[in-house]
Amino acid sequence: MLPFVGFVGGSWVQNKVCFRNLAADHTLVSPATPHLSVNLTRDFSDPLVERDLQVYSILEACSFVFQPSKEEGNEEKTEDNLTTLFPGQKRRISHLVKQGNAEVPSKPVIRPYRPPTAQEVCYQRIQLAQQQAAQLVQKASLSLPGEKRRIAHVPNAALSAAAKQSLVSSKTTAAGRSVTPSNDSEAPSLSLKACTLAGMASKTTSTIVPKRVAHVPSLQSASLQRPVIPTEFGAKVPTNIRQRYLNLFIDECLKFCSSSQEAFDKALSEEKVAYERSTSRNIYLNVAVNTLKKLRSLVPNSPSSTNKTSNKKVVSHEAVLGGKLAAKTSFTLNRSGSLRAEDLTGPALYRRLKEYLMTEEQLKENGYPMPHPEKPGRAVLYTVEEKKTTDSSCRICCRCGTEYMVSASGNCIRKEECVHHWGRLRKQRVPGGWETHYSCCSGAVGSPGCQVAKQHVHDGRKESLDGFVKTFEKLPTTDGYPGIYALDCEMCYTKQGLELTRVTVINSDLKVVYDTFVKPDTKVVDYNTRFSGVTEEDLENTSITLRDVQAVLLNMFSADTILIGHSLESDLFALKLIHGTVVDTAIVFPHRLGLPYKRALRTLMADYLKRIIQDNVEGHDSSEDARACMELMVWKIKEDAKVKR
Repeated sequence: MLPFVGFVGGSWVQNKVCFRNLAADHTLVSPATPHLSVNLTRDFSDPLVERDLQVYSILEACSFVFQPSKEEGNEEKTEDNLTTLFPGQKRRISHLVKQGNAEVPSKPVIRPYRPPTAQEVCYQRIQLAQQQAAQLVQKASLSLPGEKRRIAHVPNAALSAAAKQSLVSSKTTAAGRSVTPSNDSEAPSLSLKACTLAGMASKTTSTIVPKRVAHVPSLQSASLQRPVIPTEFGAKVPTNIRQRYLNLFIDECLKFCSSSQEAFDKALSEEKVAYERSTSRNIYLNVAVNTLKKLRSLVPNSPSSTNKTSNKKVVSHEAVLGGKLAAKTSFTLNRSGSLRAEDLTGPALYRRLKEYLMTEEQLKENGYPMPHPEKPGRAVLYTVEEKKTTDSSCRICCRCGTEYMVSASGNCIRKEECVHHWGRLRKQRVPGGWETHYSCCSGAVGSPGCQVAKQHVHDGRKESLDGFVKTFEKLPTTDGYPGIYALDCEMCYTKQGLELTRVTVINSDLKVVYDTFVKPDTKVVDYNTRFSGVTEEDLENTSITLRDVQAVLLNMFSADTILIGHSLESDLFALKLIHGTVVDTAIVFPHRLGLPYKRALRTLMADYLKRIIQDNVEGHDSSEDARACMELMVWKIKEDAKVKR
């Protein structure tokens, strides 16, 4: 085995080949091709040149043997001849692609089975349905020329009825023929025709689907006709709350009204009254609840409900606790700390109320009239506000804050209208802080007033401190009970300021013991009916004066008599009465912000006793306010007794 490297045809070749019979004449014989031999004999005189020629001749012979030219033609045979096999070695044969198949077939890729997902199943179903629908459309659209189209049979009602009758008659005749055979040949044909018609009618009528008709609301539908409350910007009560209670009112009115329109009108009127009487959302809710209770009481009781209640078996509390032996035994529960209603009358109530009496410091702090130490008949006020003007002829309107001039008799020198807000200022939380607005019209501070009066007015009660009387000591009675009374007064504006026009006194049994109208000493400028409830007709025939009222009250009260009221200092100023044994509900139920803020009486009744007062558009009722103060204190005593128990 000799390696040969040569440069043949512009390229280098290298291979391992076995040569034999390499003689002096330089004849090259390949073992793979013994029939080929190359004579390399040349005649050269120079030995070096001759050797080089011999080397190049050998390389050329090798290139001729191992890389034959294309002209020889058969490339496969040459490659096979150039392959040398050892003993036991197998020939490696490459699989050639046939000329007809240009692409080599690839083996199929076997993937593991995966069940389709729900989305794929739905997608496949939709595709299948679309394909079926497309095929049906093509079949329906393709019609051969001259071909008749099949039309579904529309049954006739009269024909189907006649077919059914003929079918019944054929059955009866068939039954008759089974008994007595007949030779009539038309009967089978008639029966067959009737059966055919009946069958067609049954098939056609059963396959017809009734036409679907959209529901049209009837005129009796109350939900579509119910009135809707329009939305107002800055309303004192949210519109959705008003609409909810309006719907409740309509539901109750529909139970006893003769028509739907009548129920709608009544519900609207009741809701409007509740809204007008309310100054805030909480007050509206309480008024609406009371109105709903009133409407429910107007619903007549159904006989079924009365029968149900009458048929119920009454079981006593003892029977439930003790079983059968409870009917033969009796027991009582004695609670030392319990406070029954009958205990809060007379002396017992007086002892309980002593815990809520105002101290002398509280009387001075809250602006109650105190006796002058040197001048009898004159009161002293320890919380006197500084006067902005020293001129007696210049006054400040207590409603709009405008300064106006008056004469020596108190008449306005120049007639001016008083444009003011009759409501109080309320603070409401809004995003980013607080907003202050009036409760009457929800107007902002500084906005023009919503009420117009004929002229300006002022208070003036704390300016004239003369003419006061003081309750005096009396001998104790046999039972040692000086008395408990609730007091409330109503006032109107005169030339000198606010003066007394009505006074009401309630005892501990919630009964009115004294109630009268009072004629003011000076001319009335404004009756203040919105708050006082007093009109010009009420004072037209009144002859009772303030001195008469003072005489009655001094006879009724003593220095130890407990007087109950809400912001009672204003009533005592109107009465020109000095009294130190006082229970003030505005102090017992204080405002969360402290003085000078005070909670309204109607708010206290709504929060604690769940009752609405002062909801009359004609004004306040002094007897109602006095009774409310007494009930609040009784409730307060009971609640505090539960805590102490």
